[in-house]
Amino acid sequence: MGELISFKRPDGQDAKGYMVEPAQGSSAPGIVVIQEWWGLNDQIKGVADQFAAAGYRVLVPDLFRGKLTLDAAEAEHLMKDLDFGDAAGQDIRGAVQYLKNTGSPRVGVNGYCMGGALTVLAAVFVAESDANTTWYGYPPLEYVDAGKIKAPMLGHWGTRDQFFAISGVDALEEKLKQAGVGYEFYRYDAKHAFANEESDSRNLPPLGYNPEAAKLAWQRTIAFFDKQLRH
Repeated sequence: MGELISFKRPDGQDAKGYMVEPAQGSSAPGIVVIQEWWGLNDQIKGVADQFAAAGYRVLVPDLFRGKLTLDAAEAEHLMKDLDFGDAAGQDIRGAVQYLKNTGSPRVGVNGYCMGGALTVLAAVFVAESDANTTWYGYPPLEYVDAGKIKAPMLGHWGTRDQFFAISGVDALEEKLKQAGVGYEFYRYDAKHAFANEESDSRNLPPLGYNPEAAKLAWQRTIAFFDKQLRH
């Protein structure tokens, strides 16, 4: 089990996050996990625990500063109030720097939904990240300067996603291709948030848990991070 810690953003402000250490300790590679729009809840802490069980040091920045919700309208409100540039360039970058400064030789970023969009932004703005995995989330593509992306990217997308249209995935892929970014994109016959085991309980028709797609995407993610961060 992890604990709540404080870490410094590049601007010197304090931020908090959920930190969990693997059995290997502080010399293990690190992963910064980025929440969905529900906040730093038990589900995303469980994802962090899974990464730790796979041998990674994990830090989940608390982007909503302690706020949680089960309500989609409130979640949307919290997300819209979030300064995405500040979250990527300060909270996420600070979390990556913290893991590196405390022992992890290489660190990646992994995010879901809103956190997936932030992961794509982090690929642009967080030069210290060594690998980035986005799950069914991308920002407005005019904010993606693919020429600044140096680390490899992995993406998992649902072809029936009503929040992040697959046409946007195609456009993002084209931007990455033209900029010469190393990437692997996988498309699944699934709805939005297909890897979140709580999706069906939200009573939102656009969401749908797909355990087969979730398992395959997880295996691909661990293989990707093992390849990029363990050398």
